Amino acid sequence: MFAVLSLLLLGSDAEAGSLKKLQAYERDHYEALRVFFKDEKKETKIFLKLKTPAERDQWLKDAGYWDKFYKYDEGTREEILSREPKIGWTQDMLYMAWGPPYQKLKSTKRTAGDTRILVYRLEVTKDGEHMVWKPKSKETYKSVRRYTANVTLDDYTISDILEEDGWK
Repeated sequence: MFAVLSLLLLGSDAEAGSLKKLQAYERDHYEALRVFFKDEKKETKIFLKLKTPAERDQWLKDAGYWDKFYKYDEGTREEILSREPKIGWTQDMLYMAWGPPYQKLKSTKRTAGDTRILVYRLEVTKDGEHMVWKPKSKETYKSVRRYTANVTLDDYTISDILEEDGWK
């Protein structure tokens, strides 16, 4: 079974400092939902400037993001936050867990109506932590292992996850 405790890296030090002020549940849904922000930098700034949890929650609802995460039951949301994608997950669940892929490929070799292979670059730190690689990450130089996860989506549902050593 594919077992990865991957973390999405935070964008900037200022953002990281502001996120510390959020309650744990707010950090969770922010990390899951920011992948859907139309302009991540701008919308993150707006979200973090709001003063109360109620204001931030309402902003997510008004912007149409809230239901992307909260349509799932608590157990499913916890699985998404565990950052360990599983066969049967939807594309949205994968994006909430790992963010957008490094590369997207289309496949015509399968019988599904729409088959895509999403390529993720991952790295393992000295502490054994598995992290989704993000361009310009300060953590990259500390990795002790790099590998690729090729996630096959048949009709927007994960049907296979294949790990390969190294990055292509």
